Order: sequence, then structure tokens, then C-alpha cells
Amino acid sequence: MSRQMVRPGGRSARVQEAVHTAVKELAAEVGRDALTVPLIAQRAGVTPSTVYRRWGDLQVLLSDVAVERLRPDTEPEDHGDLASDMAAWAEQFLDEMSSPSGRAYIRDALLGDPDGNNAGQCSTYAAEQVETIRIRAAERGEDAPDTETVLDHVVAPIMYRILFRPQGLSPAYARRLVADMLG
Repeated sequence: MSRQMVRPGGRSARVQEAVHTAVKELAAEVGRDALTVPLIAQRAGVTPSTVYRRWGDLQVLLSDVAVERLRPDTEPEDHGDLASDMAAWAEQFLDEMSSPSGRAYIRDALLGDPDGNNAGQCSTYAAEQVETIRIRAAERGEDAPDTETVLDHVVAPIMYRILFRPQGLSPAYARRLVADMLG
């Protein structure tokens, strides 16, 4: 069953914010493995049935929180040219996604996402960041690869390595992917 996770303002938005905050606080205090719906509901000031009605189960809730945590806080930095902007962004992306918390968020985002909406949202976040870099490059008169090319040649290999072959991940790896793409 597909559930809409983003709700309009009002009580629903307050409930979502309170529950998300409770998950983050409790995960920091007692660890992710100790989380339960009743514990989260108590901290959020709602009933467990509210959590179950809204999210269905703990894994879907953790997936919803993970997707929100994977949303970038800022636009990519402007370093003055496409190659520098893309390399810096790729390094930061690799660093954030390959960190222990990044890996946990990726796992949670995917495990509670049977219909693929959360994975799609995470992909959209990366595409938006790439598009910002591309627009800057175009404004400077630089040719830039399209967003899908960047996703295929930089983001996809990074995510594959994070999930299946984490050995050897380094800033140099991210820079090499960008350099090979821009060739």
C-alpha cells in the first residue's frame, strides 16, 4: 500500500515533525536498533496508532526519516568552473553517503520503500544538485554534460561502490570519476 509521506501544513505537519524529531533524538540516545513505535510515539506525544496509521510500520517510518536526512542542506559550492564544482560536489557526496550514518540512511531509505518512491526522491536530490552545477556552468559559458550523464558516470558508480564494494572509496576516486566523465 502506497502512503503519501509529505503532508500539507496544520496538525498533520506537526505530527510528522514531532515523530521525525523523536526518531532522530531517540536514535542518538538509545541507538537505532532499540527504536520501537511505542517509544517513538511516546517521545513525539502521539499515540502508537497515529504512527501506524501514518506510516504503517517502523521500517516505513525509518525510511521516511532517512529520506529527509539525505536531503542536502545547501546548494553545491561554486568553485568557479565546472570541473572544480563537479569534483568538489562528488567528493562531498561520496563522503556523506559512505559515512556510517549515510550508509544507515541509505539502508533505511531502501528497506522501507517497497514502491521505490523514496529511492526516487533520493535520486531527485542528487539530480537537483547536479542541475545547479550545470546551470552555473552554462551561465559561465561552459559546456556541461546533461544531468543523466552525471548520474550514470558519477553518482551511480559511487552508490554501487558504497553498497557493494566500499573498499578504496576516497576523494581521489570521486575526482577520477568526474575527470573521466568530463574527459
